[in-house]
Amino acid sequence: MKKQTFTLLSVLLTLAVIVSACGTASPAETTVPTEEAQVSPEITEAVSTEEPLSGTISVSGAFALYPMMTVWADEFSKIHPGVTFDVQGGGAGKGMTDTIAGAVDIGMISRTIREEETAQGIFWVSVTKDAVFPIINSENPVAAQILEKGISQEVFNKIYITGEITTWGEVVGDPSNTDLINVFTRSDASGAAEQWSKYTGGEAQDDLLGIGVNGEPAMLDTVLKDPLGIGFGNLNSIFDLSSGNLVPGIVIPPIDINENGVADAEEIYTVKEDAFGAVANGTYPSPPARFENLATLGKPEGLELIFIEWILTDGQQYLEAAGFVPLTPAQQAESLEKLK
Repeated sequence: MKKQTFTLLSVLLTLAVIVSACGTASPAETTVPTEEAQVSPEITEAVSTEEPLSGTISVSGAFALYPMMTVWADEFSKIHPGVTFDVQGGGAGKGMTDTIAGAVDIGMISRTIREEETAQGIFWVSVTKDAVFPIINSENPVAAQILEKGISQEVFNKIYITGEITTWGEVVGDPSNTDLINVFTRSDASGAAEQWSKYTGGEAQDDLLGIGVNGEPAMLDTVLKDPLGIGFGNLNSIFDLSSGNLVPGIVIPPIDINENGVADAEEIYTVKEDAFGAVANGTYPSPPARFENLATLGKPEGLELIFIEWILTDGQQYLEAAGFVPLTPAQQAESLEKLK
């Protein structure tokens, strides 16, 4: 009998403890966790932290796009320190050859992509716009007259394609001037040369007459050293980007776009802002204005895709300072859609 009484008493005591515990708990503790209890710092960090990007992206190709690519690579690496870049020039032809061969991840191509290249698996998107400009030496004997009259597309054709015009006197209509024109073109596979050929009446780089010069920097240097020379260069190389002025010693002979025999104000480019604006608003003809493209072997994936998408969005903010024209919103959208 005593044993049964003890057992019953134990049960009653246990129930009392449980009821007491429930009665002392506050509603906040039993129903709604505090803000600190809801998400601990450790959990927050685990949820919000993404795997950092890492790896190397190799790029080669157009001299025209090379300076811009170095800026993009530098800015992207600041955001993603684990990503490194190997960027080389060499011309659009080298960029395409390297990309098709799988020797680089991305090719810089400053010309139209050809059908035979897409047939080999090349995928491409446009990322910016720039232009090729004719250049002469500021000491050219008829520079002042050229700046007044400009040079028509027909005259450029007869200098670079047919070879009918051989003296500077013929350019300005002065038979007494018999100074021979030293015509320079590019010897490397160049998007700039292809664009200049198409503007002057040819179809390909090989249609251009002239002494071959290897690379954009060498072309600029050659014309700077030759008062009778004529060549062509990209917007970002013939202007001093820090001052916005033409590289000292270089003159852009105005293209007489409307063929009225006079170099109108909108055809004269002595500062980067004017040339930039003419390319952006379409006043400057295309060709020789052109889109700059990035090519990959097949549609890009992984790190290369992330980088190209960044170029087409946040990366556009760095273009103007480097002498390139940003894509319009519609052009950006088109390139981004193509990547999907």
